[in-house]
Amino acid sequence: MRTVELLCSPQLEEAVRTAWQRLAEAGLPSLARNAHPPNRPHLTLASVDEFPPGAEQRLADLCDAVLPLPARLGRVEVLDGTAPLVWLVRPAPQLVALHGAVWDVLAEAPGPRPWHLPGRWIPHLSLALRFRDADRRRARAVAGVDRPGGEFVAARSYESESRTVSALAPACPRSGG
Repeated sequence: MRTVELLCSPQLEEAVRTAWQRLAEAGLPSLARNAHPPNRPHLTLASVDEFPPGAEQRLADLCDAVLPLPARLGRVEVLDGTAPLVWLVRPAPQLVALHGAVWDVLAEAPGPRPWHLPGRWIPHLSLALRFRDADRRRARAVAGVDRPGGEFVAARSYESESRTVSALAPACPRSGG
């Protein structure tokens, strides 16, 4: 499987990692416990079995042209009752446009994951996996104390077979202007 993911600015990443830590300290499930090196806060735009020929460069060019993008977080929520605990991302028009453009590039990719497709995608930053809806209120009180903002400043792709990431757009953001 290959993904297209946006990475957070340092201040937004720190806010998410702080929420992970608060959840862990409260005895709730948390991504703070995931020791896999590529584990870091990110927003997944797309997930497919593999990229079509030439798609990686086109995705890199696309992301490089629009980053950084503003990021505003909404409420903490459990998706589908017993699934990830997430911090919803309020979808700015630029983010929605990028999401659609990514899927234009990946239109011929095999094995698209339906939960990332336009019309079904719920932009979010994951806080925990396999979370019980019954703990949602407690998790909101623990993790969702603040509603930080920031930017998405870089893009990457995760490759599940090798468990590696590759940069799609620079890790160092351009200065805004």
